[in-house]
Amino acid sequence: MSEELVFYTNPMSRGRIVRWMLEEVGAPYRTELLEYGTTMKSAEYRAINPMGKVPAIRHGAAVVTEAAAICCYLADAFPEAGLAPEPGPARADYYRWLFFGAGPLEAAITNRSIGVSVAEDQSRMVGYGTFEQTMATLDYAVSRHPFVAGDRFTAADVYVGAGIGFGLRFGSIERRPAFVAYHERLASRPALRRAQEIDDELMRRMQASAE
Repeated sequence: MSEELVFYTNPMSRGRIVRWMLEEVGAPYRTELLEYGTTMKSAEYRAINPMGKVPAIRHGAAVVTEAAAICCYLADAFPEAGLAPEPGPARADYYRWLFFGAGPLEAAITNRSIGVSVAEDQSRMVGYGTFEQTMATLDYAVSRHPFVAGDRFTAADVYVGAGIGFGLRFGSIERRPAFVAYHERLASRPALRRAQEIDDELMRRMQASAE
């Protein structure tokens, strides 16, 4: 019997990234919905993630938190989905851009969105340098090939693509032609559409029950 795969999430969170990844993987999983400030901060869930935040997964005895780490784990745990390249240049790009998305890109967008500014003489102390440098690097990442690790879609595209999709929707990144074209290459993926439909419906139900 295969090990149970449990997904802890809220449809209004970065859990949407992991939902997309789970749908790409295609393995059966069970969803545990958590609410901010209550079940997400419970002792039971803090035993899964001491941060009291989502997303998280439990795969048998293995627990993984942080969306980028979950994407990597699932790609390796379910190799039949073909979401991680073999060792070599494509695998190098896979790691490079997945962790660029989770590190410099995430920090630059978050700081910009909440109004945190970095003085020019402080930019060397910040992992992303400047917002402008980060956007130029992201442009480079999505412009060289159809996907960030080459000609094949991988888990790195789930993470980077989700970030670009969110940024274009809410205006937290520049609407560069390279970003729009890359997003359009991903938007028609059946797994993404399924994930969006599932989370959108869950969000509607949670909002309706709160009224």
